[in-house]
Amino acid sequence: MSMKSTARLRPIAQLCALVLAISISPNLLAQQSSGGKASAAKVSVRKTMNNADDGEFANFADWKEVSAFIDQMVEKHGFNRSELVTMFNKVRYIDSAIQLMKPAPASKPKNWAAYRARFVEPVRIQAGVDFWNTYADALNRAEVQYGVPAEIIVGIIGVETVYGRNVGSFRVMDAITTLAFDYPNTPTREARMSFFRGELENTLLYARESGIDPFTLLGSYAGAIGWPQFMPSSIRQYGVDFDGKGKIDLRNSPVDAIGSVAHYLAEHGWKTGMPIVFPVTLSTDTSAENRWQAFIGQGLEAKYSLDELTAAGVVPGVVLPGDMRFGLIDLQNGQNPAEYWIGTENFYAITQYNRSFFYAMSVVDLGRAVRVARIPQ
Repeated sequence: MSMKSTARLRPIAQLCALVLAISISPNLLAQQSSGGKASAAKVSVRKTMNNADDGEFANFADWKEVSAFIDQMVEKHGFNRSELVTMFNKVRYIDSAIQLMKPAPASKPKNWAAYRARFVEPVRIQAGVDFWNTYADALNRAEVQYGVPAEIIVGIIGVETVYGRNVGSFRVMDAITTLAFDYPNTPTREARMSFFRGELENTLLYARESGIDPFTLLGSYAGAIGWPQFMPSSIRQYGVDFDGKGKIDLRNSPVDAIGSVAHYLAEHGWKTGMPIVFPVTLSTDTSAENRWQAFIGQGLEAKYSLDELTAAGVVPGVVLPGDMRFGLIDLQNGQNPAEYWIGTENFYAITQYNRSFFYAMSVVDLGRAVRVARIPQ
């Protein structure tokens, strides 16, 4: 059975989908994870329909791998097989999701300044001020309960969806099913298909638990949902009913989104009161005592002592506590010199939301910019 059956390229839809993807978030998988009309008075959900790829009929229920998945859902979770067959016969193949998941061709070097400018800019900052002013009570409550500062929660929701303005318009069932069974041919194809099959399982479970039609779930081309762009598994594991209405609704409740983002970070290593990042300069001495290069690319973990870093030529711009662990962060700037920082456990907690230094720093910078903009001039 061809993995693509009758699906065809749809260039116009692909272009629209790409525009949507760029405007939504840098978070292609919205974590493995691991949104609103802004006004001075209130931020409310605005559904965005950006001509997402409607997809092609692909006879998914006839695919051998899909049939095996259906059997698994019946045996493991007690779903009705005929109902699932009917459901998968309604699922559409989203070619634009496949195209957008393909690795970008190697071309220009990474550019932190250009990346940052997409997210720390006047429109997003003002929307963040409005959001913070409207939901100050919920943000304060989340900070008290989970220890995550309001500005970090505001930064994440702003980077992800511009406070609910860009929550995605792909049917989640279509996008995730497509990626679960026909992920593009990359070195990580099998692992990524396994990931998306897990998300498909969680989509069906979440819909059943919530009493909703799974086809009503709209999200990014990777299947991320709502104001904070949680994948279905993250909704089930980390979503909280923070508005007290008896259900977790990240699509329509910004208060639930606030609590869920804070809960996610708390569960991924956030430490109350710990700072996040510090600027550093690096020694140009290449002697044995100054080999800071060895600390670059060592994973998403704060695992080095201050003494280890300074001995390698990392020079902090401020006096730092000696009992904390750090990681060295390199922010490449195209043809210009890179920026270097050292991050604490809290910086790396943000990278668990999206595994990118650029992403985590843009969250920090946007949150800080919104906080400063709220201060009366």
